[in-house]
Amino acid sequence: MTGVELVLAALAAGAAGGITEATSSSIRDGYATLRDLLRAKLSSQGGEAAEVLEADETAPGVFEARMREYIVGSGADQDEAILEAARRVLALLDPSGNEQGKYTVDAGDAKGVQIGDHNTQTNTFS
Repeated sequence: MTGVELVLAALAAGAAGGITEATSSSIRDGYATLRDLLRAKLSSQGGEAAEVLEADETAPGVFEARMREYIVGSGADQDEAILEAARRVLALLDPSGNEQGKYTVDAGDAKGVQIGDHNTQTNTFS
């Protein structure tokens, strides 16, 4: 899994996991740490990047596309502290998937590949 995919997966899992009072403190803390690290890194991209992070995911596809751009643009996808925080969130929310290596995918030099669950891809060849 690429750095950007890892961070996006952790953000989505944390949001979908319903970080509430009933959620364990370790999950809440891990998700908060990831968001704090991202917020600091995204501040180099200007105010809009941080606003996107804080926005509700009313349109997940739009949120993901915009966050992907900001994560790559800021270098957050290469920041080891951010990547470790993302791995921790995923491990806490999905321990069995983490143990099975679900979040460790190497797709270097791959083309036309999607990583993650429930993707849709349309290829048009001419």
